[in-house]
Amino acid sequence: METTDFDNIIASDNLILIDFYATWCGACRAIDPILDRTALAMSNCLTIIRIDIDTRSSHELVRRFNIVSVPTLMLFSRGERLWRESGVISFDRLNSLLRRFRNVATY
Repeated sequence: METTDFDNIIASDNLILIDFYATWCGACRAIDPILDRTALAMSNCLTIIRIDIDTRSSHELVRRFNIVSVPTLMLFSRGERLWRESGVISFDRLNSLLRRFRNVATY
């Protein structure tokens, strides 16, 4: 993904969840169903973007955000990073975090 495209996407008023992942990563595969459930549960206010760290077009973003482990999840709204965490996260915890930030973003 080009940096300009990325910056335009995260500038949205909606919550944007970025998933930095790798196809060879077992933890990344383990979080896939959690992200799918989250996308369904919050489809009206959340966009999930998945970025494969091994593609040439993602290298600049990987450097920019210092991605050193995968999966790394980052949440943005209006261009501002609200949250970041690496590793597998449970559906309940992720949903709770997203609901909290969604309420903050609407005020």
